[in-house]
Amino acid sequence: MNYNKKTVRDIDVAGKKGLLRCDFNVPMAKDGSGVITDDKRIRAALPTIQYLLDQGAAVIACSHMGKPKGEVKPELSLKPVAARLSELLDKPVIMAEDVVGPDAAAKAAALQPGQIMLLENTLFAKGATNNDPDLARPMASMAAIYVSDAFGPVPRAPPSTPGVADYLPTASRFPPQNALPASR
Repeated sequence: MNYNKKTVRDIDVAGKKGLLRCDFNVPMAKDGSGVITDDKRIRAALPTIQYLLDQGAAVIACSHMGKPKGEVKPELSLKPVAARLSELLDKPVIMAEDVVGPDAAAKAAALQPGQIMLLENTLFAKGATNNDPDLARPMASMAAIYVSDAFGPVPRAPPSTPGVADYLPTASRFPPQNALPASR
């Protein structure tokens, strides 16, 4: 088995738009207030996000939250995640109102190096749970590279994981400092 996969440090990201798959499926307060009760998953993505921004990439982050099954459910919006991410990065996070619709496409086209935007909950989109190329293709068209920072969703095969990787050069986040070496 080949474990020599490219990480984000192995590819040139400067001046490129990168689609970054994150795991922002964070717990929210049960009262519908939109309060994140644990931001650990958001903080876990910060090193990759900051690296991309520091290298002059424009970041298009995407994630799912909950199980909306192709329906828009306001209580599962990623807007609270965008707000928290903005606080943690100390910079604005542009929030798209959709995943691959006109708002996301326009905001992605206007995105400049060093800026970050977050697509709305990927599971709001039709075809999000069955690796539909009609969703993966337009997601990939917004970017020049794809970086996976979310390992939990990978086995489930949503279009925002293996689907977009069919259309873009792909890398994973860099391993944490305490990761095991590739060979022993």
